[in-house]
Amino acid sequence: MITAQELARAAGVRHGFFTRQGGVSEGVYASLNCGFGSNDNPARVAENRAIAARALGLSAEALVTAYQIHSADVIVADEPWPPARAPKADGIVTRRPGVALGVLTADCAPVLLADAEAGVIGAAHAGWRGALGGILEATARAMEKLGARLASTVAVVGPCIHQSSYEVGADLRDAVLAAERDASELFRAGARAGKFQFDLPGFLVRRLRRLALGAIACVDADTCADEKRFFSYRRAVKRGESDYGRELSAIALVG
Repeated sequence: MITAQELARAAGVRHGFFTRQGGVSEGVYASLNCGFGSNDNPARVAENRAIAARALGLSAEALVTAYQIHSADVIVADEPWPPARAPKADGIVTRRPGVALGVLTADCAPVLLADAEAGVIGAAHAGWRGALGGILEATARAMEKLGARLASTVAVVGPCIHQSSYEVGADLRDAVLAAERDASELFRAGARAGKFQFDLPGFLVRRLRRLALGAIACVDADTCADEKRFFSYRRAVKRGESDYGRELSAIALVG
């Protein structure tokens, strides 16, 4: 489990960016696969999620995740829901202690946010499409509605695919630059003609800075390049593997 100092020193907040290590799954899912959307044995996924929840000092039932759809939709978690009833969204916020907000990723970025003073937290699933659509801004605004102050809010971008691993086409580059006309530094020439390498964490930090948050940090970990610690959709596709696991990132208010 990876932690960020910016969140670790927030009173009453627990968090963790979990790696793929420490669970009970096997094969391509080894070992802490927390995604019911995979074809892994559901009982093993449930046990992995329980392991992660216990690492935060909570029960498995306290952990909530959404049915992620690369949107800018955000929901409020007033109470936990069972995985089978996960609502469609890519951001979750709460002010209720004892509820762990989780994000599932395998190259997209988990972004955890907290205003410890107000007792409000948020978690967002941010791929390039969701970020372009405004998921980070929507999550921050939803936190504001619960009483958070952006100037007191800390945001941490977790492990995700990094620029050296993320080759994209001109269509993605054009879509980003149409909205971010001065963001050409996010792209560099790829190894193949007509391809570009995209800086996803840099894009997310860029969007977060506009919110004038209290602090912004980024975990220096490339999910695609680091097979020992992380699942990766892109790596699985390149190898022709039939499926892949999902790592969990989570945040909770305690005390």
